[in-house]
Amino acid sequence: MYKLIALDIDGTLLNSEKKVTQEVFDAIQNAKEKGVKVVLSTGRPLPGVQTLLKELKLNDEENYVVTFNGGLVQEITSQDVISNIEMSHEDFDYIYNELAKKHDIKIHINTPDSLVVPYTEVPKYSVHESTLNNIPVICMDENEINSDLTFCKVMLVDEPEVIEDIITKIPQEFHDKYTIVRSAPFFLEFLNKKVNKGSGLQALCDKLGIDPAEVIAVGDEENDRHMIEFAGLGVAMGNARDSIKEIANHVTETNNNHGVAKVISDFIL
Repeated sequence: MYKLIALDIDGTLLNSEKKVTQEVFDAIQNAKEKGVKVVLSTGRPLPGVQTLLKELKLNDEENYVVTFNGGLVQEITSQDVISNIEMSHEDFDYIYNELAKKHDIKIHINTPDSLVVPYTEVPKYSVHESTLNNIPVICMDENEINSDLTFCKVMLVDEPEVIEDIITKIPQEFHDKYTIVRSAPFFLEFLNKKVNKGSGLQALCDKLGIDPAEVIAVGDEENDRHMIEFAGLGVAMGNARDSIKEIANHVTETNNNHGVAKVISDFIL
């Protein structure tokens, strides 16, 4: 019997209109009634999921959330931290100078409750994330950015074709030093090497005494790869990247055809 289902948000839980369908909502409530933990696992910060947690009735006691692609795992009501793994100013400096500046790509820093950009004008995809997650953008001179900031993750944010191009040019030492995941066509995220959605999910399972074999993980993008590989049942959405479908144990319907509800119906209910 599965005891926990971890759900990515964009492209998985939400349809293309950024909404939870009634079918998906009902399935999640039914899973909860069976005692299954329903955990959102996302690249977003906690402020970016609070409204959704409330909508899904996942904001009461003994519910958990995995944010920053596994960098921070918390109990929702108390916000007690189960796992928190950050980056450093040195990491930002390295990525900024050796990738962003060198290849003329926009960059921003995720702190727990804001975005920081080293520009006087906010890049359009930083605006997009700010709006999506209901967090402010702070413009700082690059010389003002220092270790006083909390560096949850560092992101290259630019046009999809620019991100596609830089992926092929990143030196191996960056892959050795960081977890690098593409969470959207215009986002390339750099995290502490110990961080990914799989490690975040593992920290939560260790806390709850749940075996990986008792876990379902559902996603669609490259940043879902680690948790899909970690779970006893790794599920790719019908709209997932081919590379994610290839490593999944099961492929469900698309996010516009209630794929999460289908997974819950087939494997939990």
